[in-house]
Amino acid sequence: MTPYKDMEKFLRESRVNKALTDRTIVYESHVRMFWKSVRYDEKEKMIYSALQKKDENDKDVDIEIKFNVGDLRRVLELGDSDDDPTIFPERLCKGLWFRMGFIGHVNVKFLKSIFSKPYKFLIPCIVHALSHRKGAYDEPSDYIMNIITCLR
Repeated sequence: MTPYKDMEKFLRESRVNKALTDRTIVYESHVRMFWKSVRYDEKEKMIYSALQKKDENDKDVDIEIKFNVGDLRRVLELGDSDDDPTIFPERLCKGLWFRMGFIGHVNVKFLKSIFSKPYKFLIPCIVHALSHRKGAYDEPSDYIMNIITCLR
């Protein structure tokens, strides 16, 4: 159980702990409606969306809301900023992976089978949840390596 407790501690201390553990219910219809009405203004760096609301006379009224990436970071309590790097050096990622129990050679592909037991479960879950892949969950790509590094 000790390796699993280490993984639990790793997840509890990660920047996305609130996003992973918050029990907010998000209905699919709301998500679909949001993506139909959303637009991004590159000049202002703002995301705009229109929501429908009933007024006092039971009429549908469109309400425009706007927010930016900083608002999302604040609400999700990620503890980072826009200035944080999005791609970490490969050496930093590999160092973290060794602390996660990686036992393979440094310059080979990172396969889940070369990690300690708890991370053999965690890594494919992250790849499956955050990747655009339809298969090959055993081998995380570079950007997934960076996501896991950011969690740490």
